[in-house]
Amino acid sequence: MKVLMINGSPRSNGNTAAALSEMEKIFTQEGILTETVHVGGKDIRGCIGCRKCRTAGKCVFDDLVNETAPKFEVCDGLVVGSPVYYASANATLMAFLTRLFYSTSFDKTMKVGASVVAARRGGLSATYDELNKFFGISGMPIASGQYWNSIHGSAPGEAAQDEEGLQGMRTLARNMIFLMRGVALAKEKYGLPEKEPKTFTNFVR
Repeated sequence: MKVLMINGSPRSNGNTAAALSEMEKIFTQEGILTETVHVGGKDIRGCIGCRKCRTAGKCVFDDLVNETAPKFEVCDGLVVGSPVYYASANATLMAFLTRLFYSTSFDKTMKVGASVVAARRGGLSATYDELNKFFGISGMPIASGQYWNSIHGSAPGEAAQDEEGLQGMRTLARNMIFLMRGVALAKEKYGLPEKEPKTFTNFVR
């Protein structure tokens, strides 16, 4: 099994990385392969709604989004980590996720998703909710821990002092492994849930 980890912080060794690293320790102990993609410091533009991906099979902007798409397709679980900026995720990460989820046509159903957020003080739960919406719209079970998946720290490295936050990351990793294994067993025995043809409506009268 494999987990793809997305670090949305421009600081590759900051507090978001500390949270992801704590999860990675558990994944490694349990024989789960991991790969981390660093997004926060990259030059990622936002989606322009051109829908060219529908015919091209990839985003029209050929950057880290298209490089990551095959890794997303084959993973069993996706962890997205972000620092908190104005009670929101890093804008670069949001541009990346918007294009990654929209431009990829493969079935994401039952890939397990988890979001992790880091902040000095506030805005954690709002950012946590924001990231989870990508999983919810894609039919991905959302892994939870023992609290909202968050860690505190201001200066790089301070998150290592947040004992409760680090424990939450370890709990989240274990819960995520349980879900991924459960999904794998269920798929083997029952297959994926039946899908109806999608119905699209709007509210223009």
